[in-house]
Amino acid sequence: MLEIQKPADMAEWVGKKLGTSEWIKVDQATINLFAEATGDHQWIHLDTERAAREMPGGKTIAHGFLTLSLLPRLSPMVYRIVNRSRSINYGSNKVRFTAPVPAGSRVRLHLTLKACEPIQGGVRLTMENEMEVEGSSRPALVAETLSQVYD
Repeated sequence: MLEIQKPADMAEWVGKKLGTSEWIKVDQATINLFAEATGDHQWIHLDTERAAREMPGGKTIAHGFLTLSLLPRLSPMVYRIVNRSRSINYGSNKVRFTAPVPAGSRVRLHLTLKACEPIQGGVRLTMENEMEVEGSSRPALVAETLSQVYD
């Protein structure tokens, strides 16, 4: 894992890959919990019998927003800023769900820092996030996200 001492030091990493997270499994139980939390009960996520008959690959797939919601879990596996008070999610410029995440598959995150802008009391980071699905040639997610990290 990459360790950065303070938020302003992130400027040295602009344009560079910060690293890759560990693999995590996206199982049906996680997909079911996400459906409960969001109210998105579309059959492609939950109905394993129908998916076996009708879905390519014969499995349910994770919600796109579930894949996106894994970023806060996976990012700390890639880097951390040691001396900071807090960080907040500032939003997204672009999010694309480019391939499915079949139930039971493993994913990992590749992070690249696109920009580091000074703000009052810290920096605004723009990250390029790419979520890899084990065994797939296409990423499941490509997203440009922003966060603010404070001294």
